[in-house]
Amino acid sequence: MSLAFCGNENNSLAYNVDRGVLNNGCFLDALNVVPHIFLLFITFPILFIGWGSQSSKVHIHHSTWLHFPGHNLRWLLTFILLFVLVCEIAEGIVSDGFTQSHHLHLYMPAGLAFMAGITSIIYYHNIETSNFPKLLLALLFYWVLAFLMKTIKFAKYTEHSVGLRQLRYCITGLLALLYGLLLAVEINVILGRRYLCFTEATEVKPPEDLQDLGVRFLQPFVNLLSKATYWWMNTFITAAHRRPIDLKVIGKLPIAMRALTNYLKLRKAFESQRRPLGSMPQGPKWIWRALRQAFGRPLIISITFRFLADLLGFAGPLCISGIVHHISKDNRTIQPPIKLLGVYFISSQEFLANAYVLAVLLFFALILQRTFLQASYYVAIETGINLRGAIQTKIYNKIMRLCTSNMSMGELTVGQICNLVAIDTNQLMWFFFLCPNLWAMPVQIIVGVILLYYLLGISALIGATVIAVLAPVQYFVATKLSQAQKSTLEYSSERLKKTNELLRGIKLLKLYAWEHIFCHSVEETRGKELTSLQTFALYTSISIFMNAAIPIAAVLTTFVVHVHISEEADLSPAVAFASLSLFHILVTPLFLLSSVVRSTVKALVSAQKLSEFFSSDEIGDEQEPNATMPTGPSNHKTIPSCPRNHNNKYQAVPLKVVNRKRHPRDDWNNYSHEGGNPPPQEGDQDLCIRITSGYFTWTDGTPTLSNINIKVPFGQLTMIVGQVGCGKSSLLLAALGEMQRVSGTVTWNILPSLDSEGDDSPTSDKDAADDGDIEKRGSVAYASQKPWLLNATLVENITFEMPMIKPRYKAVIEACSLQPDIDILPQGDQTEIGERGIILSGGQRQRIGVARALYQQTNVVLLDDPFSALDIHLSDHLMQEGICKLLREEKRTVVLVTHKLQYLPHADWIIAMKDGTIQTEGTLKDIQNSDPKLFEQWKTLMHRQDGEFEKETVAESMTVLERKNLRRAMYSKEAAKTEEEHEEESVESEEDDSLSQAMRHRTTIPWRSCGVYLSSAGLLLPLLLLSQLFKHTLMVAIDYWLAHWTSHVITAKMDATGRNCTVAQECGFSHSWYLSVFSVLCCLGIVLCLVTSVAVEWTGLRVAKELHHNLLSKIILAPMRLFETTPLGNILNRFSSDTNTIDQHIPATLECLSRSTLLCVSALGVISYVTPVFLIALVPLAIACYFIQKYFRVASRDLQQLEDSTQLPLLSHFSETVEGLTTIRAFRYESRFRQRLLEYTDANNIASLFLTAANRWLEVRMEYVGACVVLIAAVASISNSLYNHLSTGLVGLGLTYALMVSNYLNWMVRNLADMEVQLGSVKRINGLLKTEPENYEGLMAASQVPDGWPRQGEIQIQNLSVRYDTTLKPVLKQVNAHISPGQKVGICGRTGSGKSSFSLAFFRMVDMFEGRIIIDDIDIAKLPLQTLRSRFSIILQDPILFSGTIRFNLDPEMKATDDMLWEALEIAQLKPVVKTLTGGLDAMVTEGGENFSQGQRQLFCLARAFARKSSILIMDEATASIDMATESILQKVVMTAFADRTVVTIAHRVHTILNADLVIVMKRGIILEYDRPQALLEKEDSVFAAFVKADK
Repeated sequence: MSLAFCGNENNSLAYNVDRGVLNNGCFLDALNVVPHIFLLFITFPILFIGWGSQSSKVHIHHSTWLHFPGHNLRWLLTFILLFVLVCEIAEGIVSDGFTQSHHLHLYMPAGLAFMAGITSIIYYHNIETSNFPKLLLALLFYWVLAFLMKTIKFAKYTEHSVGLRQLRYCITGLLALLYGLLLAVEINVILGRRYLCFTEATEVKPPEDLQDLGVRFLQPFVNLLSKATYWWMNTFITAAHRRPIDLKVIGKLPIAMRALTNYLKLRKAFESQRRPLGSMPQGPKWIWRALRQAFGRPLIISITFRFLADLLGFAGPLCISGIVHHISKDNRTIQPPIKLLGVYFISSQEFLANAYVLAVLLFFALILQRTFLQASYYVAIETGINLRGAIQTKIYNKIMRLCTSNMSMGELTVGQICNLVAIDTNQLMWFFFLCPNLWAMPVQIIVGVILLYYLLGISALIGATVIAVLAPVQYFVATKLSQAQKSTLEYSSERLKKTNELLRGIKLLKLYAWEHIFCHSVEETRGKELTSLQTFALYTSISIFMNAAIPIAAVLTTFVVHVHISEEADLSPAVAFASLSLFHILVTPLFLLSSVVRSTVKALVSAQKLSEFFSSDEIGDEQEPNATMPTGPSNHKTIPSCPRNHNNKYQAVPLKVVNRKRHPRDDWNNYSHEGGNPPPQEGDQDLCIRITSGYFTWTDGTPTLSNINIKVPFGQLTMIVGQVGCGKSSLLLAALGEMQRVSGTVTWNILPSLDSEGDDSPTSDKDAADDGDIEKRGSVAYASQKPWLLNATLVENITFEMPMIKPRYKAVIEACSLQPDIDILPQGDQTEIGERGIILSGGQRQRIGVARALYQQTNVVLLDDPFSALDIHLSDHLMQEGICKLLREEKRTVVLVTHKLQYLPHADWIIAMKDGTIQTEGTLKDIQNSDPKLFEQWKTLMHRQDGEFEKETVAESMTVLERKNLRRAMYSKEAAKTEEEHEEESVESEEDDSLSQAMRHRTTIPWRSCGVYLSSAGLLLPLLLLSQLFKHTLMVAIDYWLAHWTSHVITAKMDATGRNCTVAQECGFSHSWYLSVFSVLCCLGIVLCLVTSVAVEWTGLRVAKELHHNLLSKIILAPMRLFETTPLGNILNRFSSDTNTIDQHIPATLECLSRSTLLCVSALGVISYVTPVFLIALVPLAIACYFIQKYFRVASRDLQQLEDSTQLPLLSHFSETVEGLTTIRAFRYESRFRQRLLEYTDANNIASLFLTAANRWLEVRMEYVGACVVLIAAVASISNSLYNHLSTGLVGLGLTYALMVSNYLNWMVRNLADMEVQLGSVKRINGLLKTEPENYEGLMAASQVPDGWPRQGEIQIQNLSVRYDTTLKPVLKQVNAHISPGQKVGICGRTGSGKSSFSLAFFRMVDMFEGRIIIDDIDIAKLPLQTLRSRFSIILQDPILFSGTIRFNLDPEMKATDDMLWEALEIAQLKPVVKTLTGGLDAMVTEGGENFSQGQRQLFCLARAFARKSSILIMDEATASIDMATESILQKVVMTAFADRTVVTIAHRVHTILNADLVIVMKRGIILEYDRPQALLEKEDSVFAAFVKADK
């Protein structure tokens, strides 16, 4: 066939110009070529020559700077233009098919126009990014020309009565309109930028974000094409292969997405709901209203995108139906087209009847649908993330103003607040993610049912009814699932609580041989959790089963009914496969329905919780302060807002805690009733704090402190003393305004800060003014009794946001004797401490807290019992160097709470407390005169005079265990590194080869962990694999049979026509045989769906059970070494997040992964079977997929880990703030902490946003690959059918499967990436499973050990050498000693002398590599560990209590009677305390014993040892945190109650062992002196005598 522009038929009207040139159709088309040729010639040189020189000049993200107005509209119009041009080309080609010769003019101009359209947008993009608006003139000319030519053509068509029935007429009109609109956009640019016809052009500045090179998240700034395809992510994702993604790589958030911006938006929405009187509305409704107002608009955009995507989704089934229908027509003759203007015109029906046209349209519809869908997801998720940031900031601001009493009385726990942040904000975020589904689902269902009805008639409604009837069942299953998940969560948090206690108290448990009791308790809870998990697994498998079985059931019923209802049922492949696709579409919204409804319910509950939290009591003023959060760094300085009269001191309005339960008017009456501010009394000028007739309470009950009248003088040392639990700490908090004040006044006079340059209250003036006068107290350095540390480096903990002043820092470190500790730490003072860092001992934590208070340059320093966890030397050093020297020299006001009465002579002012009231106050002399009895009592307790310091003993500086434990921990940190840490190290190391190796390691899937996981499944594994394979084979068989059946229907019809039967049945064709086979296959398929879903979940359960059981057994038997060298958080994470992943996430991911992979494989197999040609095209597509998934997996894993790792600091910042609320408020550091919160939130949010963008990047690409698969499969099968007579049923089958591929490809890659991340948990747990356990077996069996052993308690130590690890030096060297039955032995010595190692050797907690210990004639090395440890008692320095009853704490083995327990409590001075508690022995102890004071906890530990009735008791510095009075009582008790038992005391204060029968003095692991104390004291040069002298 010949080729010519106008065709070359002889009788052609194509060249006829008798009626004028413009009336010739071919000439009109030729004329339309001109503008396109013009544009291509003009722009190509500019594009290729002019670009190199421009791009380097602009120092911003110039490639994303959008300058010109109407930018998005231009892109949109260009896309529409290109689509219409494709239609024009297709229409030309179809029209041309009716002529003898080829008429190029029908489609060549459109082809050139298409090229010109693409060129125009590329040209525009380049001009825009390099900011040369004048070059846009070329485009202006082009649009004018194109618009004119199209208009002329349109006018001529109209003139020749070409009408709307002809498709080309419509296309020409559309193109004229589009060119006109683009011309308007171009003119708008001229008006906006004034680069033409105006004297001055408009100056344009880039957006602020783009001037900041730190902003790398460019989604809001790129052009429409890049936005839709996430093209800007390409470099980011491919770069992840070369170097890991971290916070530096992802940069900062754009301003509009930052937490502060969104918080202000949300706050504005809340403010707008204020009632006229200024009160805030209550309840969750106002939260929803505010959220709608602040974040509603983007959600509407997302819903719109979703609607468009869902409607486009129906193009698939319709096009399949059309294509198969077109092929199956036996006569393909269409009435000839109309010929006008010498050219053929076709109607749109004829155009759409062409199978190839439908294939191309299907391709475009798929691409558009996927683009809209991903855009909808992205907008919804971005909105959700912004909302989460805003709510988290609002929660944090609320925390900063919470009443302390809410926290201490358990109304709000740290856990609850962390749940609000971690769970509830995420629930709201998820609700926003799923919100578009709520609106889109009904539309999808309605349209789907209408189309099914159109295809199948009434039987379609029956099929839809099957789906609809099963939807409530789905919902029921979903609610059951969430209930099961809830109960699982309750059990797992209970299990975690127990595991946490077990790990924290592991040393005590091992020493008491109680580990199995606690292990059993954890296992018991795990058992309940597994039962609950079984329910969870059951419902999950039902849910998976229904997802797979409902479509099969629906199709089966529909076809059965369809065949039976009418004899002439049209069951052609077109109908069958279109309805099959429609059922697949219909099922999706119904599955989503359950999760959307569940998410909605959860979001409603979360909103309720948030509204309750937002309305809880606040401290001070009720209204929300203006959050003046600095946007820059937080070291801004503000001048203290205090008036300058009264010699720069002023009186504050009394502190007040507003109680919301009372009416505000009552508060006002109270003020007036108190007569406002009392006038300053004489002498007030010298007072820093004055409390007059103060009554303070924590709850609404009786006041904790009553009738408090105290004064704290300026610049002097005030000490507060009293017995355990008399309200000393509460008094400090009352002064700080943390307690609820019932009545009385608290007055602060504040001097200007010592150094207003360096320090000052960081709350700005506006804050202070807004919060009322309560805030006028300046910054106060406060060290709480329970030390509060930040998760930061040691130096940051001490400087605490203050500038580093080296000399001052050194002086503080010296005063707190922290230098030796710093030397031991791996990175010195740059070591991370706190929850996530190195585990420090109580004493070290306490000294860091005190060091922080000393370092601050505030006028007032409050120290709450800073000596409680310190030994005598450290206490003395801190008192002398820190308090008396450092603070006194600076004339700072110091208030010190202490039990150490020997320091009273240093005090300028003393406040003595008793039972919540003030017993007396004054100087020591005043008290001696006014209350001689009290003074005498103190004097007997003050065992030593001041000033007699031995230089030598002061140098000794810390409890043995602390530093040694730390040093040990450091050694082992070097020795035992897990695989993971090695891997991380190698990534960090700078050498190229190791880096490239590590990068290679990052790109491979952890197959070994996968092997570990699957091998734990045992026999279930083959069942799982076989059932999956069988199921998918059956699925393909069902569809293949349908194709076979429907093809036969068509052939039967043709035969019928040939043999003149009216219906096919008459010619002997029957549906029944096909139908019965189809039914059997479907039923088998449904059964197999059930089997596979159950198999997957049961496998998961089996593995979860195995791994947790093995892990717990390994950990409980592990040597102490492991716990000293591994941060507790790490071990706990294996039990929490990793176990949770294995329990709940891996089975689901595994199921999804295997299903999507097998579906893809079977789909590609079917397509290749139908059209083998497809295999050729498959190769490039497979290569593309391989590279996309390869790059994506690495980036996705990095981003997921980054999201998790940025969430951790955010959550711990919340819990840290809640725990240290009093300290932060005392320091007035609220705004600094808010600033830090914003940084953490933004870091987490940007990681989440990048992860979302990466997921969209993958999905868009995979969907486009899927669309190509559909296009190729369609074109190949159409050609195959037309030329090789492929059966129509198989064409339908191939196309249906091709549509499935695009759905499952990205699922496969996403699940692969998820699986890879989740297998990390298996890998980490497997790392711990390799731990070597302690050797619990002995040479003797437990039954061979005499029952009452050891009866006498005689101890012989022969040549004993001990070390902590085979790699370390010995800590005891060849020690020999003999302790007679019932002797009281005291061991003393400097730090590191081996005292504690001596005590641990009795329990074989350390490696005894030489010598032996013989107790009552049995060598302890021969005994089983469990038996040995169960026969001794030990009291450790750190008191450890477990949650449960008091009875359980004293005797978990349940061996002792009540009388024995009461006796033990009486001995430990606790009987009166326990008697007053409800339940007595069955009263509850909270976690860690928080409801008892430190001293009381230690007494409980003593009682525990007494209750054990063993004949050997070891006390390891057990009286460290007890006041002296209690301690002296205890000493007496030990001597009397243990008269007949052997007691070994490791002494903290040497005077406690003066009454011992025998004293052992140790130095560097050997025994220096060994004798009766009297004998040693008489010796002139004895070391013991020197110690005693120093301790006087």
